[in-house]
Amino acid sequence: MKPSTPCVNICRIEPASRLCTGCLRSIDEIAGWGRLTEAERLAIMAELPSRALPACGRAD
Repeated sequence: MKPSTPCVNICRIEPASRLCTGCLRSIDEIAGWGRLTEAERLAIMAELPSRALPACGRAD
């Protein structure tokens, strides 16, 4: 089974927030994604909408 991921193949880190403008994950979350359990991934994915970056056009 393929692990869940919020990646949308727009990989660019916004310097001020240090979040990816595509998936809204932090650099540390992206780097450690493969080592997380599915439950940990889903928990992070649940909080991503609250990280919307209006300055980056991601005001979801």
